[in-house]
Amino acid sequence: MDGLPTGGFAQPKPSDVNWTHIIYALHGVGVALGVATSAFIVTSFLFGLPSLVAVVLNYVKRGDVRGTYLESHFRWQIRTFWFALLWVVVAFLLSLPLMLVIVGFFTLWLAVVIVGLWVLYRVIRGWMKLSAGEPVYA
Repeated sequence: MDGLPTGGFAQPKPSDVNWTHIIYALHGVGVALGVATSAFIVTSFLFGLPSLVAVVLNYVKRGDVRGTYLESHFRWQIRTFWFALLWVVVAFLLSLPLMLVIVGFFTLWLAVVIVGLWVLYRVIRGWMKLSAGEPVYA
């Protein structure tokens, strides 16, 4: 055919696969810190040093993985971070006026828990697909 493996992707360098595992591990540490401490998963994921370093690495290394199946993993990780931040901000803004009648504290807590579970799912699913050598799609 055209020298590309099944799926039409170029073969990634082993070092890029390793970097992608490291980035998932950093995101995983961010999630684990949220589970293991009193912090929520999503707040630890968004504001914890491991995940912030992971997102910076996503942007720094993104050009190296273009055209490979790893590109989908980088997009997946970056979108997970930014969408989690978006949903937490939206939940805060919607819950803020409701805090005057106490309900907002519950709605914000509930939203943070739901977004945290979504983040946990995305990190696990993405890392499993990477371990299988497959792209990950939304």
